Amino acid sequence: MKPTTNKIDDIIRAINDCRQQRERVVVAIDGRSAAGKTTLALELGHRIGAPVIHLDHFFLRPEQRTKERLDEPGGNVDYERFIEEVLAPIRRGDSFSYRPFDCTSMSLMDPIEVIVGDTVIIEGAYACHPLFREHVDLTVFLSIDSAEQTRRIHEREGELASQVFKERWIPMEERYIAFYNIPEYCDLVFNMYE
Repeated sequence: MKPTTNKIDDIIRAINDCRQQRERVVVAIDGRSAAGKTTLALELGHRIGAPVIHLDHFFLRPEQRTKERLDEPGGNVDYERFIEEVLAPIRRGDSFSYRPFDCTSMSLMDPIEVIVGDTVIIEGAYACHPLFREHVDLTVFLSIDSAEQTRRIHEREGELASQVFKERWIPMEERYIAFYNIPEYCDLVFNMYE
């Protein structure tokens, strides 16, 4: 799925509006599974020359996956490490590196270096978590209807993995979205199935 130019143009206009008040703009793109967050973020990053940081790189490590943490709305992301390693350096204007978590090996990988410019894009489920709000300037939420979501996940992940999404990941994301009223809080909301 390629995002429509109008959505990207709308985000670029909003970024330019934010730049009237600050020199560096942090954009968070959140949304439902398979709504097109990564695709939109990468296209936007390409258009404006901004780095894209994937929240998928900050899923919980095995030792962090306690029942209490997973029961917490939005608790499936290592927000402590994300704030410390990514958001705090961005706010200072410092370039930084972080070690992405790999879900296949269940370990931290080699560091990724990020050069901070005038715009940084954060994308992924939980990108608009309330704990990140003080660090983020522009919030975007992508929605998708459940039938299209199911089709895209099945196409992208295959039969077995799509079942895991249906039974585990989507309910966790939906609980977070509802608990924190994420679409109501966001600056821009796009229905990606229109």
